Amino acid sequence: MNKALVTGGAGFIGSNLVTQLLRNNWKVILFDNLSRGGTKENLNWIKKSANKGSLTIVIDDVRREKQVERHVEKVDVVFHLAAQVAVTNSLSDPKKDFDINARGTLNVLEAARRAKQKPLVLYSSTNKVYGSLESVKYKEGKTRYICQTYPKGINEENRLDFHTPYACSKGAADQYVRDYKRVYGLNTVVFRQSCIYGPRQFGIIEQGWMAYLAASAILAKPITFFGNGKQARDALFIDDLISAFLLAVEKRRLVSGQVYNIGGGVDNSVSLIEYTDKLERVLGKKIQIKSDKWRLGDQKVFISDNSKIEKELGWHPKTSIDDGLIILVKWISDNISLFR
Repeated sequence: MNKALVTGGAGFIGSNLVTQLLRNNWKVILFDNLSRGGTKENLNWIKKSANKGSLTIVIDDVRREKQVERHVEKVDVVFHLAAQVAVTNSLSDPKKDFDINARGTLNVLEAARRAKQKPLVLYSSTNKVYGSLESVKYKEGKTRYICQTYPKGINEENRLDFHTPYACSKGAADQYVRDYKRVYGLNTVVFRQSCIYGPRQFGIIEQGWMAYLAASAILAKPITFFGNGKQARDALFIDDLISAFLLAVEKRRLVSGQVYNIGGGVDNSVSLIEYTDKLERVLGKKIQIKSDKWRLGDQKVFISDNSKIEKELGWHPKTSIDDGLIILVKWISDNISLFR
């Protein structure tokens, strides 16, 4: 039986991943400090689906090195998802951001390096490692910016350009994960994720924007565009991300040391304006929109070029943004009391 440690296991991605692993008869150690809003609710959902003896819950912090080491040595795979995820929090407290994202990741890697049976370490990185992409040429359309330099999206060969403390801490961790394969031979893989969305996402204005905007619209609250609303992102439904994670585990020798950009791709890309239009159609009502200034380091366009992961793992996103949005809106509507 496969055994996994999922750091950040009660978060949005983590709770969906843990649930799927339990369905697949894995033994799972869920490791989370429950500091993020919604994690306690997610943990309760997980408990309801767990078979006796298949789930171990550890309320702890990746900044505590010995506690991390104690659990890493017990497993075959570490899904390292725990992170500080908001750019604004990194600006107000960059040291805390560094300690969680960079030092926390280093604690996981060191624990894996010292383990007798070295696990695969799968790291959840971000498209923010590519910076604001200021050198890229854009065309401004009616409802979105269009990237002329990379019409198929940003690939893994694009240069890294960390911008904001959050990008620095996640980017440093990203590079540590890569280098622990090259220097120490540790089996690692990095997923540089674009916008991920779906059920169990308690989005805030700084992170998880699709869920946040959907909840605001359902509650009849105005939506704020930072900038002109033409910023475009590709959106990947949570089930499709998890299928990529599990494929990576299945093909761990192939993926070891690799970095993959992963998102919905061009076909599942959307601007803020277009997303709001989709929400209005799904909800059948008009949404009030406010405007504010551009946020620091905001990319006009980020769309993942999935060519590498499609070629090497045979992975493709299966859920369209229209179908995924219906599922997201239904989940939020069914749990709207948690968003008030």
